[in-house]
Amino acid sequence: MRKAFISPTKYVQGEDEILNLGYFVKTFGTSALLIAHPDDVKRVKDKLEATINKFGITLVESGFHGECSRQEVARLQELAKENNCDCTIGLGGGKAIDTAKCVAAGDSLIIIPTIAATDAPTSHSAVLYTPDGAFDDYAYFKQSPSVVLIDTTVIAQAPTRFLVSGMGDALSTYFEARATANSYSNVNAGLPCGVREGLCGPAKGTNAALALATHCYQTLLEDGVKAKVASDCNLVTPALENIIEANILLSGLGFESAGLAGAHAIHDGLTILEGAHHYFHGEKVAFGTIAQLVLENAPTEEIEEVLDFCLAVGLPVCLSDIGVDSITQEELMEVARKSCIPEESVHSMPFPVTPEAVAAAIITADKLGSDYKKGVIQ
Repeated sequence: MRKAFISPTKYVQGEDEILNLGYFVKTFGTSALLIAHPDDVKRVKDKLEATINKFGITLVESGFHGECSRQEVARLQELAKENNCDCTIGLGGGKAIDTAKCVAAGDSLIIIPTIAATDAPTSHSAVLYTPDGAFDDYAYFKQSPSVVLIDTTVIAQAPTRFLVSGMGDALSTYFEARATANSYSNVNAGLPCGVREGLCGPAKGTNAALALATHCYQTLLEDGVKAKVASDCNLVTPALENIIEANILLSGLGFESAGLAGAHAIHDGLTILEGAHHYFHGEKVAFGTIAQLVLENAPTEEIEEVLDFCLAVGLPVCLSDIGVDSITQEELMEVARKSCIPEESVHSMPFPVTPEAVAAAIITADKLGSDYKKGVIQ
């Protein structure tokens, strides 16, 4: 059996860690292309200036346009070439990070997330969009980022909703990994660039990745509420540090090397509902996790444990919590069919899944969550 595990070369997390950015740039050379939204640069300007002066590096401003499109990637690659940049830095949220991944194309890449809203920073994949923001394609690279640098002080200053959304994304990690392991399905870690050219075959997940996914869930239950309170106070505490690590590192390694399953597929289906458009990825994944547990007929105690956690930290447990106050049968089946297209991760569940089964799970999860909020289920 072929197995695969992928991870960043180095992960560093600590207070004011951006002050050490220059050290990592110097491992590649003396200059870096900085891909970041101007607002994110402004948030950490003093730290960037301090690390530039301390280590004698040059950061080339990119004028990032805010969308990870093929055109923007080509423009930034040319800018990096013109300025003889030795490495690429992606600083900020998902679009800046994905753009940096595409510009670097798997080489000499430093990722600095300013929020802990998803597990994307550690991955070797990115999502491309058209210039007007429509989905274009997925991109995979030969390796994960060279350095993932986490400044916990910066993340503590971000709105708490981002952290909670990250917990929603991380919440699915164990349950999807468990399903993938039970079905012996393939994982993203076996998909380097070149897979489309047949350079590499598929791979299963490793025991190490499943252990990380399990620890991710245990960390959420232990420290999630405490971390939310710390974030509300804009303070770095041990609990907040643990949840940042769970959201970014444990969940990131877990989803790529242990697998995705029903929760993310159902999330993808829910994106077609207009009411859900204003909700974050992790918020929709949290509801998708509940729906996956219903789909696999998980023990009542396990479902209630997840519901308790979601309510305690403020994650959605029913459709109205993600802006869907009503849904027609036609809309429901459209969501379910999108969740079940051949390339979706729902087929990593350890049993055959149909759109009808997904639709039933969504409605049942909605009713369970709604009733649980009202205290109907004890």
